[in-house]
Amino acid sequence: MFLPHMNHLTLEQTFFSQVLPKTVKLFDDMVCELTSQARGLSSQNLEIQTTLRNILQTMVQLLGALTGCVQHVCATQESIILENIQSLPSSVLHVIKSTFVHCKNSESVYSGRLHLVSDLLQALFKEAYSLQKQLMELLDMVCMDPLVDENDDILNMVIVIHSLLDICSVISSMDHAFHANTWKFIIKQSLKHQSIIKSQLKHKDIITSLCEDILFSFHSCLQLAEQMTQSDAQDNADYRLFQKTLKLCRFFANSLLHYAKEFLPFLSDSCCTLHHLYLQIHSKFPPSLYATRISKAHQEEIEGAFLVTLDPLISQLLTFQPFVQVVLDSKLDLPCELQFPQCLLLVVVMDKLPSQPKEVQTLWCIDSQASETTTRISLLKAIFYSFEQCSGELSLPVHLQGLKSKGKAEVAVTLYQHVCVHLCTFITSFHPSLFAELDAALLNAVLSANMITSLLAMDAWCFLARYGTAELCAHHVTIVAHLIKSCPGECYQLMNLSILLKRLFFFMAPPHQLEFIHKFSPKEAENLPLWQHISFQALPAELRKQTVHEVSTVGTAECRKWLSSSRTLGELESLNTVLSALLTICNSAGEALDTGKQTAIVEVVSQLWAFLNIKQVADQPYIQQTFSLLLPLLGFFIQTLDPKLILQVVTLQTSLLKLEPPDYVRLAVLDFVSSLGKLFIPEAIQDRILPNLSCIFALLLADRSWLLEQHTLEAFTQFAEGTNHEEIVPQCLSSEETKNKVVSFLEKTGFVDETEAAKVERVKQEKGIFWEPFANVTVEEAKRSSLQPYAKRARQEFPWEEEYRSALHTIAGALEATESLLQKGPAPAWLLMEMEALQERMDKLKRYIHTLG
Repeated sequence: MFLPHMNHLTLEQTFFSQVLPKTVKLFDDMVCELTSQARGLSSQNLEIQTTLRNILQTMVQLLGALTGCVQHVCATQESIILENIQSLPSSVLHVIKSTFVHCKNSESVYSGRLHLVSDLLQALFKEAYSLQKQLMELLDMVCMDPLVDENDDILNMVIVIHSLLDICSVISSMDHAFHANTWKFIIKQSLKHQSIIKSQLKHKDIITSLCEDILFSFHSCLQLAEQMTQSDAQDNADYRLFQKTLKLCRFFANSLLHYAKEFLPFLSDSCCTLHHLYLQIHSKFPPSLYATRISKAHQEEIEGAFLVTLDPLISQLLTFQPFVQVVLDSKLDLPCELQFPQCLLLVVVMDKLPSQPKEVQTLWCIDSQASETTTRISLLKAIFYSFEQCSGELSLPVHLQGLKSKGKAEVAVTLYQHVCVHLCTFITSFHPSLFAELDAALLNAVLSANMITSLLAMDAWCFLARYGTAELCAHHVTIVAHLIKSCPGECYQLMNLSILLKRLFFFMAPPHQLEFIHKFSPKEAENLPLWQHISFQALPAELRKQTVHEVSTVGTAECRKWLSSSRTLGELESLNTVLSALLTICNSAGEALDTGKQTAIVEVVSQLWAFLNIKQVADQPYIQQTFSLLLPLLGFFIQTLDPKLILQVVTLQTSLLKLEPPDYVRLAVLDFVSSLGKLFIPEAIQDRILPNLSCIFALLLADRSWLLEQHTLEAFTQFAEGTNHEEIVPQCLSSEETKNKVVSFLEKTGFVDETEAAKVERVKQEKGIFWEPFANVTVEEAKRSSLQPYAKRARQEFPWEEEYRSALHTIAGALEATESLLQKGPAPAWLLMEMEALQERMDKLKRYIHTLG
């Protein structure tokens, strides 16, 4: 009533600053009165009912009066300067927020008596809704001078935006459309006044709220999709709600995309939030093991409408160093369910880098230490490490969308294929200045204790050998050869390098193979450790024949040298290397051995066998390895062996198996006895060999090692199909359990009938058990051969052991409870900060334990 009679330029001084603070206090007092008296509300207590309804009615009228104030300002001014109405927006926003909070909490405030005031609460909500809508129209008319860096208008606008942000958190579950419109206004005003408020905005709060709303709407979308998948009947109402929620997801994602694009330089402290947003979304979406179970149709809808918006977000962040630091942080410690999404993210980054300038590629592909506590690993190292953590996804395996090729339908690929193909594609576009990083990352991964990671690196290296020049391939083969020669004894690193050498050697050009032979001459015994790992099939026919002749000549000579020496255990290591080289010849180029060389090998092998006895083979690891190498050599020449020697071998094997030797020794025994299936045993020694054979198979078939059991079933089947001595086959089946095992294997039955869901749950449990980083093997440890047993260490007693176990059990339970809550919905903003504080305490405890140790 008074406003039309006042000068609009002096409204703030004469009216708003005087009246609105009192109005806000009055409104807060009424809300407080409602909350305190609502407990006494009942249909019988008409006095309290009347009082509460009168208060609510007054609040509705007060909101109406504020709406009139806002409308008056809009009507009388074409452009608005916030300084002239300074008290109005803040007061109105305070009242709006209080109203929405009261409405949101009405069920708990009024308990079971809500129906007595529900009509006024609805009116109150509508009036607040209308008031906010009118205020947003007013704020849209605000003009700010972009040339002025510091004034009250800037601060006031920032306060308005963050007040609206608070309102968003209140109404997010009350009215989706209103919530989205409020966000739209926040983004619009932030961009409109970007140049003057960008330094004052609390960007982290805005990004965090947006990410929380994205996750909440995404989880709601997944829940609806899951309900529709589980329900047989098609409910159109559910599907419409699903589409509406999906549209909301897309809106929030596009808002985040737009905001991040405009304010990227100010998002340093939001990169962790953005990173986790990507990971959490993909952890709940197929093909993640932890994904919600939804139909293929719903999956494609979500992908097409929502997930596609995450790709340009990553493109925006690609050049932002703080984001690179977060993604490649050497101390990044992700839970099991986020390792697979991290791997997918790194592959996405890898796909985008070829189109980026050299500086961006360098940023991602080189290790860096920002400070004493902050270290960044290279993208390639991160990919191999992340891939290594995806044991469950690799073993299931999960399938991803494959690459499209001309004329062929798109097929799903395993995680291994997905990473391998994209890694090889990335290698083709790798900047020449970063080749050293590529070599180092591949070599580091090849030397990994994790077999599947090493295999991935080998596949990528072989692709590089084929894609690159012949000279590059030859150079790499030479480097690997030198590394093998310098390996300090038996270790898994040596095994990995030997497999890589064998594969790379096939890609060498014949002239380079000849150079290799000259550089690492097979005529010299010192090079036999190298030639034992090379397949002679990789050489051209003439060169193969020559090299086989030279290796076999040196090998048999070295065997004779050992036979004529003192034959100490210390010399067995070099003898085993020689035997391994001879076995490589037999396995990869046996046809290139002339009769003379075959005879020479059989002769020295037979002489070496004569020196073995059961006690030595049972007790000494080096002799066990010699034994395991002699058996396949004897098996290769089985048709030419003296029957008496075969009897000696079988008799020793029977006695040895009863002493339970290591698995690799039993596998060598298995290979030899399976080769006897092709041999006709002379009648004169049948009664001594055949009982031993049946005893060997019976012992191996009864073994509890699943790996040995599988190999035994295969070898026994091969033996039974090829032998002329069929009478011993039933003698090998010493028990009913063994018979059933063999029958199940032959009939391909007896498998555990496991549903897809049960299989996924089992793999998740296995992943949780196996998810431990491999211990780093030091150079000194590598020098100690794995064949040499470690001295036993006395068990140490701890007086507080049970108390420690109880405390750790409590911690584990708390972590499981937190993990369960995170799967149900988004985490509160304070959770990450509290977890980081706990992590610091954990690190402090670790350091203290190390000092005690």
